Formats: sequence, C-alpha cells, structure tokens
Amino acid sequence: MPGLPLTLLNAAQGKPMLVELKNGVTFNGHLVDCDNFMNVTLRDVYETSADGERFWKMKEMFIKGNVIKYFRIADAVLDQAAEEQEKQRAERAAQKARGGGRGGRGGGMPGRGGGGGGRGGGASRGMPQRGRGAPGRGARGGGPAR
Repeated sequence: MPGLPLTLLNAAQGKPMLVELKNGVTFNGHLVDCDNFMNVTLRDVYETSADGERFWKMKEMFIKGNVIKYFRIADAVLDQAAEEQEKQRAERAAQKARGGGRGGRGGGMPGRGGGGGGRGGGASRGMPQRGRGAPGRGARGGGPAR
C-alpha cells in the first residue's frame, strides 16, 4: 500500500475515480490533474446530488482539495502505485550502493581530513604545502580576508 496520498493521486492520473465532498455530493470521472493542495481536475464527470436523486454530466470539473472528504480509486491503481513506489525505492538503493547520488570528482574537502578533492591541498600529492592561512583559523585556507 503506497504511503503518500499525493503519490497515489499522481499514479491515478487518467484513471476513473470517485470523489465525495464534505457536503455529500459525489463526482465520478477520470483524473486529469492534481496539485500539492489536493485540488483535482476531472473529465467526463457525472455529478450526483447528496440525496442521490439528481444527476448531471459535465465535460470537466475542478474541485478544491479543502472540500473533499475522500477519493475512491480502483484496487488495480493502488497495486500499480505500490509497485511503482517499490521500484523507485530499489533504484535509489542501487544507486546509493554504487556511490551515485551526490558529489562528483574528488574524495573529500581539503583541510578537513578527507584527502582533499579538486584543486589545492597538494601536500598529499608530494607537492610542497603553501601558505594555508594563519594557525588556528580552522579549515579555511589562506587567500584574501573576508
């Protein structure tokens, strides 16, 4: 079962769903779009009154997220969203295991015991150490005063 409602709604785009409002009115249609506030746009919409006695058909409908009581989505869409989320989690774990993700060249930050990546910090490469700033200045190198 997917964890985040917005993830689930994004996975349900283009699929049929039922939206019930806090006042009891329901809308059946295909999800076109949703945003971070759970505002949704449906197309080919059937609206049913709260008492269930009147029906309307509309081409498209925008519903504000703060008036929605719940969404009803097909189980197949729930399963698909769960599989997609698990696949993304596995891809992130694989990328992390092979050292992908953050950073690029170099092995650490110069002056912080990390081996020094990029330019500068040449003492570890057999080059003479140049002026690295006044003693007690921390990890910052020399250069113009700030």
